[in-house]
Amino acid sequence: MQRIRGWVTLRRMHLAPAAAAFFADTLLAVHVGIALFVVVMTLAVPVGGPLGWRWIRRRGLRWTHAGLVAVIAVQAWLGRLCPLTTWEQQLRAQAGQATYETSFVGHWLSEWLYLDLPWWSFVLAYTLVAAVVVLGWWRWPPASDAHTRRGSARRSS
Repeated sequence: MQRIRGWVTLRRMHLAPAAAAFFADTLLAVHVGIALFVVVMTLAVPVGGPLGWRWIRRRGLRWTHAGLVAVIAVQAWLGRLCPLTTWEQQLRAQAGQATYETSFVGHWLSEWLYLDLPWWSFVLAYTLVAAVVVLGWWRWPPASDAHTRRGSARRSS
């Protein structure tokens, strides 16, 4: 492995083309899952807070969300691509696939995840998402795990 612009790359890893294509599609699916998690949580906190949804106050869930949003925002501010994007594209190159010309699953997941917009729009969007997360953390802070478990135990009784 080697480093490019601060991220570890996969260029020296030798995989059969079929294996590289499989891992690229798998990595893309994980990337889409992470993006969905970030979007859903960013919307769920300001909606669920006023509605009293206890699950949105789970500490581990909120720390995971805040950490992902922080990494995404910092990457955008520094002008760096997500390492998952870099690794996926390197795997596609090893598979002999042109960038974004992939399998059926890979194609449609890419279409959804990779929007063709100017870079500044992503920086703005990620900054706004980070601001929403900070506001949600302040307005509806995570409860202790014991508190959220007690609340769900009371509902099931």
